[in-house]
Amino acid sequence: MQRCVIFLACTILLTLGVLPARADEPKKKRPNIVFLLADDLRWNVLGCTGDKLARTPNLDALAKRGVNFRNTFVTTSICAVSRASILSGQYARRHKINDFATAFTPDAYARTYPMLLKIAGYRVGFIGKFGVGTKMPAASFDYWKGFPGQGAYFGKGETVHLTHRMGDQALEFLQGCKKDQPFCLSLSFKCPHAMDAAKREFPPDPRDENLFKDVTFPIPKTADPKHFLALPKFVQDSESRKRWERRFKTEEMFQTILRDYYRLVTGMDREIGHIIAELERLGLADDTIIIFTSDNGYFFGEHGLADKWYLYEESIRVPLIVFDPGVPKEHRNRSVDAMALNIDLAPTMLEYAGVAIPKTMQGSSLRPWVRGESPKWREDWFYEHHAVTKIIPPSEGVRTTRWTYLRWLKGASNPVEELYDLQADPLQERDLASLLEHQQTLRQLRARWERLRKDLE
Repeated sequence: MQRCVIFLACTILLTLGVLPARADEPKKKRPNIVFLLADDLRWNVLGCTGDKLARTPNLDALAKRGVNFRNTFVTTSICAVSRASILSGQYARRHKINDFATAFTPDAYARTYPMLLKIAGYRVGFIGKFGVGTKMPAASFDYWKGFPGQGAYFGKGETVHLTHRMGDQALEFLQGCKKDQPFCLSLSFKCPHAMDAAKREFPPDPRDENLFKDVTFPIPKTADPKHFLALPKFVQDSESRKRWERRFKTEEMFQTILRDYYRLVTGMDREIGHIIAELERLGLADDTIIIFTSDNGYFFGEHGLADKWYLYEESIRVPLIVFDPGVPKEHRNRSVDAMALNIDLAPTMLEYAGVAIPKTMQGSSLRPWVRGESPKWREDWFYEHHAVTKIIPPSEGVRTTRWTYLRWLKGASNPVEELYDLQADPLQERDLASLLEHQQTLRQLRARWERLRKDLE
């Protein structure tokens, strides 16, 4: 398969070519790229995103040197599908990966950002949770420390936490790079992946066990049972509620989960600090783009739910920090409110590398925003979730700059709709779909859903 993928990628690049330098840019070495992906990290649990309890000094410092995208979303909120969208720059409707077993076809894999960068001359490495398919594409990378499935924080005989080991592997990759060859390292953390309170199956690094032990985390306002009882019955009976029973049913369980979640985030932040320091030590920092984000969000019991999956803010919103050392100081330490998507990440990396973006990619490069420009941009986007439908009710919808339109597809002959005005109701406490005064908005968003759905198909 490796030869097939490389041949296909070469063919694609010969067709697309490599982008010439912009007229206002001097010719220089193509930048290195470090892409950092968290697992189940919602958008608002970093210091730089407003969380006063979080201990994330390295990510906070990175945001001060770069650009913080405050409205970043995933087009499908579940790890396998989202990771496929990140790699391919495509909605699930196009890449057609809606489970944990399906892999990319050779042609589709050849059009992922790591393979296009490899054929363009980049040294490519992958560390951590690959998340797409069960057969790992190790041979197609120059450096591979990936694994299938969820992995384990402490494997058999392991005494060093997985996050720490992955950080060390990143340093090993960087130390093997040469200054005359650009590189792209994709580091996919397992943390702070969800866990059950009783089993404590995903423990933090022992170094962080004492962190947050005296902190009492506030219970979300929408964890009130009245919000759960307002959900459709099939959502109340879904896997998301069953996992809530194991994670957030009691105050003690809630505090246990939150403390470990925040400890895992701190451990990840520490390794990111080591990576940034190593880039400095090796003299690579001034040529390296750093991108940090997450594969999806995560409920802290909001709406009486756990995990992710649904078109509520806690599930779909993720952090995104982009640091470009070539950006002038006046365009750093900024926040961008334009809606960014996980499908934008691959086009962004390709543009930075000077590689033409395939027309098969449905996202758009975020580089203009990083440079301080204000390009014409999306005002809405399409959401879809068709994964693991036996236990997760399928859904679609539209998220605009103001509204959330959620359409449950269980029983397609009579779909259930929800409508939220995020401007007036950011916590999505009041479903407006049945109110007479909002029927025009409901019809408009339903029509927009139909249009986007048709366009994507």
